[in-house]
Amino acid sequence: MKVVIAPDSFKESMSAKTVAECIRDGIIQVRKDVTYIMVPMADGGEGTVQALVDATKGKVLNVKVDDPLGRPINSFLGILGDRKTAIIEMAAASGLELLKEDEKSPLITSTYGTGQLILAAIQKDCKKIIVGIGGSATNDGGAGMMQALGIKLLDKSGKEIRRGGGSLDKLAGIDARAIDKRIADIEFLIASDVDNPLLGKSGATYVFSPQKGATKTDIEVLEKNMLHFANCIEGHSGIQVRELPGSGAAGGFGFGMMSMLNARSEPGFDIVAKIAELEKKMTGAGLVITGEGKIDSQTMYGKTPWGVAMMAKKKDIPVIAFAGRISDKADVLYKNEFRSIIEVSDRSMNLRTAMKNGDKMLKLAVKNYFQTFRH
Repeated sequence: MKVVIAPDSFKESMSAKTVAECIRDGIIQVRKDVTYIMVPMADGGEGTVQALVDATKGKVLNVKVDDPLGRPINSFLGILGDRKTAIIEMAAASGLELLKEDEKSPLITSTYGTGQLILAAIQKDCKKIIVGIGGSATNDGGAGMMQALGIKLLDKSGKEIRRGGGSLDKLAGIDARAIDKRIADIEFLIASDVDNPLLGKSGATYVFSPQKGATKTDIEVLEKNMLHFANCIEGHSGIQVRELPGSGAAGGFGFGMMSMLNARSEPGFDIVAKIAELEKKMTGAGLVITGEGKIDSQTMYGKTPWGVAMMAKKKDIPVIAFAGRISDKADVLYKNEFRSIIEVSDRSMNLRTAMKNGDKMLKLAVKNYFQTFRH
């Protein structure tokens, strides 16, 4: 029997590649009649760079950038096997997890570091740049990214405005003459599963900024500033993108890429699945195995296990999933999508210990399942 192993990472515990290897090891301990294909997956968030680098035999490049508060940090981007496509995780430069709790403030956090990653990809002569935009700490409409690429955002006195969503209302002029000319020939793709517009109650500021540290007062300021920023940017570019699905993703970073880099947005899982040729690799399979750190009712909204299950369902291939933890509300996933969802961790074990021993527990769970599994 052919088995396709296509999991996401177990966040902060194991990469998607390690998860796939653990599942493989668990199977071959008890089943000698199984052939397998490992396809490490991601949905545009953490682990997307590594998953696509592994899938295409590419490489990871280390890059020094500014974190959301302008401090120098070591970050990274991926160059895929074609040597012409770059993959970037916004969270690796402008992510919420780079900040302590008391440092979170979208009034001052910036996407400048993500712009530096894009610039590094341009300097490697990449013709296609994919940016996964989950987990951002920002609400600046991509202003910092624009500044990193050489676009001058000027106030009334002709000076650069400060970084952060709190300064967007100072924008009075835009000078894009210094932007790298190669940008015009690059295809930019946003990997996102967020379809919010830029402004309004369902937009970037109202929906996402509270989790980034914004107070109620901050929200009003940020929304007013974003409206001003959008008017200025769209006036410069001559195109209106503020209402497009995904323009509000990552604190308006989607808007910035769409308006100034002519980027288009696609679901992160779809992008990864296409590059990894997941559907092609499922051909002839008798079983598909997926998984991620936590499976719950939100899994069906663009997460890797759901995307894998939907693709397998079209081919009438049964799917099982392994997860570190399963929410009590995950029952909805059993409606013709998953044959089994297996929890790997011991509920009596604290989270830190469970994450440290994730590989051992996953191998054991897979081994136990395949002791009795019959196709």
